Amino acid sequence: MSYLRFDKTLMTNLEESLPKEILRSNRSGAYSCSTIVDCNTRKYHGLLVVPVPELDDENHVLLSSLDATVIQHGAEFNLGLHKYSGDNFAPRGHKYIREFDSLQVPTTIYRVGGVLLKREQMFQHFENRIIIRYTLLDGHSETTLRLQPFLAFRSVREYTHENYAANREYHVCENGITCQLYAGYPTLYMQINKENEFVYRPDWYRGVEYPKEQERGYASNEDLYVPGYFEFKIKKGESVVFSAGLSEIETAKLAEIADFEVKIRTPRDNFYNTLVNSAHQFIVHRTTEDYVLAGYPWFKCRARDMFVSLPGLTLTNHETDKYEAVMKTAQKGIKAFMKGKPLAVNIQEMEMPDALLWAAWCIQQYGLMVSMDKCIKSYGKLLRDVMQWILAGKHPNIEVKENGLLYVEGKQKAMTWMNSTANGRPIVPRTGYVVEINTLWYNALMFAVDVCKKMNEEECAKEFQEAADKVKESFVEVFWNEHGYLCDYAVDGYRDYLVRPNMIFAAALEYSPLDKKQRKSVLDFCTRELLTPKGLRSLSPKSSGYNPMYVGPQVQRDYAYHQGTAWPWLAGFYMEACLKIHGQSKVSYVDRLLVGYEEELFYHCIGTIPELFDGNPPFHGRGAISFAMNVAEIMRVVKLLDQYNEY
Repeated sequence: MSYLRFDKTLMTNLEESLPKEILRSNRSGAYSCSTIVDCNTRKYHGLLVVPVPELDDENHVLLSSLDATVIQHGAEFNLGLHKYSGDNFAPRGHKYIREFDSLQVPTTIYRVGGVLLKREQMFQHFENRIIIRYTLLDGHSETTLRLQPFLAFRSVREYTHENYAANREYHVCENGITCQLYAGYPTLYMQINKENEFVYRPDWYRGVEYPKEQERGYASNEDLYVPGYFEFKIKKGESVVFSAGLSEIETAKLAEIADFEVKIRTPRDNFYNTLVNSAHQFIVHRTTEDYVLAGYPWFKCRARDMFVSLPGLTLTNHETDKYEAVMKTAQKGIKAFMKGKPLAVNIQEMEMPDALLWAAWCIQQYGLMVSMDKCIKSYGKLLRDVMQWILAGKHPNIEVKENGLLYVEGKQKAMTWMNSTANGRPIVPRTGYVVEINTLWYNALMFAVDVCKKMNEEECAKEFQEAADKVKESFVEVFWNEHGYLCDYAVDGYRDYLVRPNMIFAAALEYSPLDKKQRKSVLDFCTRELLTPKGLRSLSPKSSGYNPMYVGPQVQRDYAYHQGTAWPWLAGFYMEACLKIHGQSKVSYVDRLLVGYEEELFYHCIGTIPELFDGNPPFHGRGAISFAMNVAEIMRVVKLLDQYNEY
């Protein structure tokens, strides 16, 4: 039985089904995304959304959707669903849905009178090709199936509207046609593994509306071009496969490819396996390099997100080869950055002060979860070089002060993960000595001491130990306050007393500048003021400026982004701190906390975890529909919990 399954009652109720989205990727940058009733509600939605590097670095929606129509005795039953202005939905094909599940691939069962039709959708691995298989499970009369493609050929950031520049020509290929609406775009091949008739009936479907864009205060409607439709007979028990891709395919192979794509997928039959499937979608292979996308549908590869996410996305599932492939790409970026050269790899924000410190943590996790010997052999020298480079004061955005702490200038530009801005200035201007940056700094120094000792580089080990000792002494003096928690940042005699979650790292990391009593006090503050069922709040409700609802236009959302919203990836470190400080006594507590994240797999984008949540009940999911750091940290906690359950 499928873990992610929804019945007729939910599917036919648009209030319940329309907010649930589904995402699939081909692991090389392209994706397919819509709602579980196949009604696009975002401009980012589409059946085939691919990068077009010849145009820009954005993804582009080529095939927006594909309407299927069942025809019996001359009567037509369109299974499609589109939203138009005025809260109008047409042709309301969702009323025929009997069930939806996502055990291996998204599968929808439709019933139209005596017709029972199954639709399975899959993205071919490492190919820009969406495959949809229709199987007539039951049908007592002659049945015809009509497939009508809706084309967009535009960036995910833009809309298309009826125009005379669109190329309405099509060319015939094996059991299908090709289209290329605009110069510069790739040719789209639409083919079927059965002889069919293509009826050329070009038209624009005007005023298609995307309610999620309305909610976010953006323009929300466009026109989609339909070149015509494919039509063919289908018999009871027969399966017919439709393909849309950027290259022509031998249609006789489509059934075999569909079978293979279903077979190789990990079944989504429990909490962890579902997260594994989600994790695989963030890791993309492009030409000779591997990356971690920060999230879908709009994020690219960002250094901080990549290093935080990588251990959870790969090592928890013993996929060390994927970890090593991404780190191979990351090393190129790190070395180029330290040499002051342009990065030849597509990793953003390597210059952020915490990026290389998270890289050290990422390497540390490899040592803890795989092998310390392998870690030193593969990454020991890289770690040493990074730490010496920072200590030497060569990082352009970090100053190593005499007290050993790292100082960053964050007044003019956001320099931490709390990076929302308004009018070009940081909304949360964290500057000077920043608590998590210096926590990571201490952890990295102490880890580097261990590594250098094992490499028999005693001079380096001594240098790092002396620096760490200085940091430890200064850290408590600068950040610890009389109330029993850590200030968020300190600059020019000012200490920021707002209760934020950035102090949790001092309680969770392998090496902490705090003693056990202090770590427990930090953990207790996070529990009392920041913990929600969906993550740690970015600001305590008791603090001034608390703004927990991530809703409304862009500016309104920017001001709420780090002022009370809850973040699951922070809860990963919170739960790790619980286990480290309290041990076995907190196992059942952490287990209960995970329930809040398992519930989320059935909402928002099913099978994954969104970027953030409102900080107040009912803690609605917001932002990017699938976020790498959140999925990764929950996976890492699940595996940490397994270690405690073994005893």
